[in-house]
Amino acid sequence: MPSRGISTSGVHVSTQQDTKREHPTGTATSAARDTANGPVDYVVNGHTPLAQRWCALATLHDRIDASLDRALQEGHGLSTREFSLLEVLGRQHSGEGGHLQMKEVAHAVALSQSATTRLVSRMEERGLLSRYICATDRRGIYTDVSPEGTQLLNEARPTNERALHQAFDALELDPELAPLVAVLRTDH
Repeated sequence: MPSRGISTSGVHVSTQQDTKREHPTGTATSAARDTANGPVDYVVNGHTPLAQRWCALATLHDRIDASLDRALQEGHGLSTREFSLLEVLGRQHSGEGGHLQMKEVAHAVALSQSATTRLVSRMEERGLLSRYICATDRRGIYTDVSPEGTQLLNEARPTNERALHQAFDALELDPELAPLVAVLRTDH
């Protein structure tokens, strides 16, 4: 039976035909069939395997982020975003291309440019960062980690690492997340 624009659990499928099919595990599922290109993928509980893996990855990220945030807040008064910003800015150097523009910083910490600017402003008010105008391009504004910010970053790194290991240890006990944890723990 043809369908147009079906949305199942946020997954949008268009111009596809559903056929009942036996999943390799023996579970009754429906397989989406693109009428032009043949079988697309098995659908289990409304999700394709790719969508299931994406949900698992998002869950893994959220749980790790919450663990890191809790440890960094309790130990150092930093959020994971603030820690990430200190890490990114702490890797800058004075050589050519060593300082990042705000849009590059925003990309590195996975925030919008305006959210990054607000975060930098809050951290500057706390004395952890300082901003200055680029000597060669008066439109450019650079941000450096202050000595206080560097000290806090150095103190927070072991906490972050310890919390990361603890989060991974706990999450590898979850059968749905264990394969992802194993991949992340593997040195390539």
